[in-house]
Amino acid sequence: MMITVRLRHLRISPRKVRLTTDLIKGLSVKEAESQLKFLAKRSAKPVLKLLNSAVANALKNQSSSRENLYISGVRVDGGPSLKRWRARAMGRAASILKRTSHITLTLGEKDFPAAKVSKKETVKQEEKAAPERKEAKRPLTQIVGKVETKSKILPRKKSFIPKKPHQDESQSKIKFFSRQTFGNAKKIFRRKSI
Repeated sequence: MMITVRLRHLRISPRKVRLTTDLIKGLSVKEAESQLKFLAKRSAKPVLKLLNSAVANALKNQSSSRENLYISGVRVDGGPSLKRWRARAMGRAASILKRTSHITLTLGEKDFPAAKVSKKETVKQEEKAAPERKEAKRPLTQIVGKVETKSKILPRKKSFIPKKPHQDESQSKIKFFSRQTFGNAKKIFRRKSI
């Protein structure tokens, strides 16, 4: 069972709306609502309203439970663009496209019914699982065994690094240009940064 709802001509760019809708794809309705409520995007509010509308349609028309619903697909398409103009330099005008978007949201129903499990059954399952975990654990001393340590630590040998030739001399930099090639210009202007 699929429930499809559409929101058309939303005055937000599709690229911005997709940032919101990509977060909720595949989530359950409850998780998607919590994501959208606390999302700091302008498109979150219209998408949340669309999701609530889809859930209301599913509950009334299909008589399905809210826990079984999940978002199976969300598609955001571009709608018509409103064309506006902006004044530019030298008497020109530049066009502004105020984009709109069409959102198609599809809800699906999980195959398994929402089975209510009592608290007693969950406690019994946890008690059964807990002893198995305790038996599997062994002390680390049995697993690792005896740890050997090295008593001698050898000092590092210092390697000989020869001095650079320009460190001893008073002239530390060598001129890499000649007077004929505008040497002063090369000091200031470089086509590529070093």
